[in-house]
Amino acid sequence: MKGWMWMNCVLGLAVCAMALAPNDWVTKSKKEHPRLLVAKADFERVKKLVQANSLAREFYQRLKSQAERICQEPPSRYEIPDGLRLLATSRRVLLRVYTLALLYRLDGEKRYLERAWNELEAAANFPDWNPRHFLDTAEMAHAFAIGYDWLYHEWSDEQRKILREAMAQKALLPALKIYREKGWWSQARHNWNQVCNGGIGMAALALLDELPELSSEILSHAVQSIQIPMKEFAPDGAWGEGPGYWNYATSYNCVFLAALETSIGSDLGLSKMSGFSETGLFPIYITGPTGRTFNFADGGDGTLRAPQMFWLAKKFNKPVYAWYARTNASPHPLDLIWFDERGKDPQAEGLPLDKYFRYVEVVTMRTAWNDRDAIFVAFKAGDNKFNHSHLDIGTFVLDALGYRWAIDLGADNYNLPGFFGRERWTYYRLRAEGHNTLVINPSKEPDQDPRAEAKIIRFISRPDRAFAIADLTPAYARHAEKVLRGVMLDRKNRFVFVQDEITLKQQGEVWWFMHTPATVQISDDGKTAILVQGNAQLRAVLISPENAQFTVMDARPLPTSPDPQGQNPNKGIRKLAVNLKGITSVRLGVLMQPVAEGAMKKLPSLIPLDKWGK
Repeated sequence: MKGWMWMNCVLGLAVCAMALAPNDWVTKSKKEHPRLLVAKADFERVKKLVQANSLAREFYQRLKSQAERICQEPPSRYEIPDGLRLLATSRRVLLRVYTLALLYRLDGEKRYLERAWNELEAAANFPDWNPRHFLDTAEMAHAFAIGYDWLYHEWSDEQRKILREAMAQKALLPALKIYREKGWWSQARHNWNQVCNGGIGMAALALLDELPELSSEILSHAVQSIQIPMKEFAPDGAWGEGPGYWNYATSYNCVFLAALETSIGSDLGLSKMSGFSETGLFPIYITGPTGRTFNFADGGDGTLRAPQMFWLAKKFNKPVYAWYARTNASPHPLDLIWFDERGKDPQAEGLPLDKYFRYVEVVTMRTAWNDRDAIFVAFKAGDNKFNHSHLDIGTFVLDALGYRWAIDLGADNYNLPGFFGRERWTYYRLRAEGHNTLVINPSKEPDQDPRAEAKIIRFISRPDRAFAIADLTPAYARHAEKVLRGVMLDRKNRFVFVQDEITLKQQGEVWWFMHTPATVQISDDGKTAILVQGNAQLRAVLISPENAQFTVMDARPLPTSPDPQGQNPNKGIRKLAVNLKGITSVRLGVLMQPVAEGAMKKLPSLIPLDKWGK
């Protein structure tokens, strides 16, 4: 392969990325250090930034406190507590090296340099970087790349040799074997690909001068491989693995592209791939007014710590991404390197209140951007085959009055038996019954088709209201002729309405679930539930069918469901439920309204979903 080679992009669009011939990597690489993410002048720029900008100064002070704590702690040890992952150690080394290297370059404190060396030397002496779980290897390679490059001129020849040999023997050579054999993560379309290519790519860029043949081949493979998951950003930047793994995947994706730019002067067109420029909208829209995300798939609902949003803001001239990054209360060193003071909140930037993310099939709707008490509802159809997916087609979360009322429980312990294998669909948190969706004819079998894909078939966003309707039939095709769910946010009357239309193949049983941390009081007739958190209340009204009633249950498996030992008991979580037996077709409607808005004098009439908005 000589010169430039075009590579195909996603969805038949124009070619979008180029790969360098092996000899061109060395020719185009900058010869000086540092060259990964920064040049020498960038540290001087950050010093001035810290003096001039109060938030940057606050970030700096927090990072300095972290560096001081690190100096009091012993170097990391080779620890695999679960018998599989060195990952916690790799991440600790990575964060320590970033923090100490940056603070040394800003302050010149020799103890930061000495402590960074102690950390790197200890990890260099590990027997390996656990290549059987290659994320561990990639993140450690990332740490060594930063330590080698940012502190290059401070190390002796012997120290640089130790770092080089560790990267080559424990990371680059094992990665090269995987690339040449087309090992699984090099062909994956999810976060493993970006993390492994990003971490290994950083080490190869750091060593282009000293190990040109090995590094060049690694980089050629990495640039080609990373395009596989980057196609998943199309068409609008969302991520099928959920917001937590969006953060993990994009952090390494952006680091690798940024390092290509600073090392060889170009990201080779990778940033032009469809949807990538829009991906910063995903965390903005998926985050509710209280800062909690719609954490579908494996992951927690905490606010995302995403310094890559600064990089994306500058790369694509989207200042609102920088606004989001500045809301982070726990800065990473890259928050200072990439800091961008531009951008106002989404309302000031003119972002619509509602968003439909195609392909991942997620809709978010809200009453306001800048009001912590705003109503926020997020709803998904989606693909149960996405990596880290749950059987959660049709689920939703709901915020109002500063609380989350309908929650997603998130992942369970990854070390549970068969969590990523045969036993995955036996665990409550991963089953449909562990989400805010429907269960039809419960049994020990998976309660949605694990292969199902479901689409949002209609989405409308208007000033007074917004709604989305999803065809959930593929998830329940074993039992149902048709299953539709509509979720509406009425901004004028300030309520959320969830309506299901179900037609079964024969008489059967249907459960409707909503998980909540609130205490729940049911009216005598079973038609109204008052949910309470703090001083806030949410009213839920069962509009239809007439013979149905609310009940309150523990967030535990149904008697007919599997209940494997060791899974999370979900203490403190209840679920509002509706159970219908002996039905063939039903229209089920539940209205939810913050009590602070006052009781509705007239409940909305039930309208067939195909008439919504008409």
